Amino acid sequence: MRHRHLAAFATVVVLGALASVPVAAQGQDREAGEEATWTVPRTPAGRPDMQGYWTTQTFTPLERPERLADQEFLSEEEAALLQQQLTAEGVDPLRRDAIAIEDPEAREQALYQENRDASYVHYDNQIWLRTPVPKGLSTQRTSLITYPPNGRIPPMTPEGAARVEHERRMASVFDGHETRPLMERCVVWTHEGPPLLPPAYNDIHQIFQTEDHFVLFTELATNPPRIMALDGRAAIPDAIRQFGGNSRARWEGDTLVVETDHFIARRNYRGANQFRHVEERFTRIAEDEIRYEFTITDPTTWTSPWGGVVPMLRTEGPMFEYACHEGNHDIRHILEINRNLERQAAEASAAADAK
Repeated sequence: MRHRHLAAFATVVVLGALASVPVAAQGQDREAGEEATWTVPRTPAGRPDMQGYWTTQTFTPLERPERLADQEFLSEEEAALLQQQLTAEGVDPLRRDAIAIEDPEAREQALYQENRDASYVHYDNQIWLRTPVPKGLSTQRTSLITYPPNGRIPPMTPEGAARVEHERRMASVFDGHETRPLMERCVVWTHEGPPLLPPAYNDIHQIFQTEDHFVLFTELATNPPRIMALDGRAAIPDAIRQFGGNSRARWEGDTLVVETDHFIARRNYRGANQFRHVEERFTRIAEDEIRYEFTITDPTTWTSPWGGVVPMLRTEGPMFEYACHEGNHDIRHILEINRNLERQAAEASAAADAK
């Protein structure tokens, strides 16, 4: 019963927030009027204070579902129906593809783990992954991507498409640990960024600030917290490459701007690697919200830059220690299994040739 009451409460609260902002104003989110009497809290150095715990949990998809075509925002009625469905007790928080389903009844059916095919063996997601305030919509936008205008990642260049195809083929290669994907080995997660995108679960971020550093600590992460210098230092030498790249931050008025490059070549991000450049913008726009914007540029991968907005909403701690070691420790067994399969195939082939 506890979850049911929380779901109903969260639905009322979020729907109230969504309803208070006209659809036409959603492009500016909550910057224009909702918090007219609110004053930006500041650090001793006079900068906007963004410290604390924030969550990016949302069912809003990164890319706009094809069924919504050029519809940039959900209507009030669509948002209300989705919010009611998504926050109901028993919903699987991993079904982030549900918004792409047009028929409400089919969507309702897909949202519950109990309705999945019997062959799906997994822990109970709605118990394991459900948060005190259930995951719902954090915006009336139909996608986190705001440009290109269609809300989708732009087409790939021939070079980028060839790189993705190569990665796809390599995913079936078990020659050694060097060929296995970094996510499989628990080395680095795609959502860690930059850019910072909502993970599947454990989506809390803690921010620390000093006069000359901005620190972002993500709960679901395999890499150390991002420590971004504000002292105007130059970029590191081009020969030095890192999984999270090299981030330098600066203030533009009340917005923190972070530029990141120098990614390692093997850090594949939707096809991009070492040539990726990311600009992030953090703006405190309300007592309970940071507006996080990002732009990704890589002319070797995409035909144009692309980017979007991810609301970071105030939440409560604490964060829990996250560790992912299974893939790296088990790489030996992953390879052993493949050697056994190769041996069995060779024995079967030899037996067939002997007949």
